[in-house]
Amino acid sequence: MSTRHLYLARHGAADAFGRLTDIGHRQAGLLGERLAGLPVETVWHSPLPRAAASARELARHLPDVPVAEAAELVDHVPYVPAAAETPPSWTGFFDGFDDAEAASGHRLAEALVARFATAGPATRPVTHEVLVTHAYQIAWLVRHALDAPPSRWLGLNSANTALTVIEYRDALPPAIVMFNDMSHLPPGLRWTGFPGGTRP
Repeated sequence: MSTRHLYLARHGAADAFGRLTDIGHRQAGLLGERLAGLPVETVWHSPLPRAAASARELARHLPDVPVAEAAELVDHVPYVPAAAETPPSWTGFFDGFDDAEAASGHRLAEALVARFATAGPATRPVTHEVLVTHAYQIAWLVRHALDAPPSRWLGLNSANTALTVIEYRDALPPAIVMFNDMSHLPPGLRWTGFPGGTRP
């Protein structure tokens, strides 16, 4: 039986130009320390600079592990819901998305699932891979693992460098091991990337 362990992380905190901030570098380094004891084979990252920089930062703690770009991890809206599927809090968010843009985003989302949401080849019975990406892509993979309706990616947010782990096994449904775990971050570095508010 093949088992694929995916360690999903949103990039570190970034500025308005999409560049990793000092806080983002610290967050990514702490995530790297947390992952250092695992047999990680590859660190994949989105093409966007904030994800690429986060991947390089955490990979400093994973000597000799290759770091590679995966186009499927780029930030995009994976599914534009119909009006009846859209929660009131999201009303207006999708204004301006035309059919072509929505279709392009959904094709990327399907490619993301096809590439990463599988158990992997039988020739490699156990694999461990890190994906440094964006909140929407993590939400889409979690929604897929739960076999939830497409619109349920809405509202599944991830903090910067929070860890989500999904295991894919042959002939079994995916297992969500953890979601949005920030235990590697001190309190002052947690919950960035979320709207303001009281947090546990």
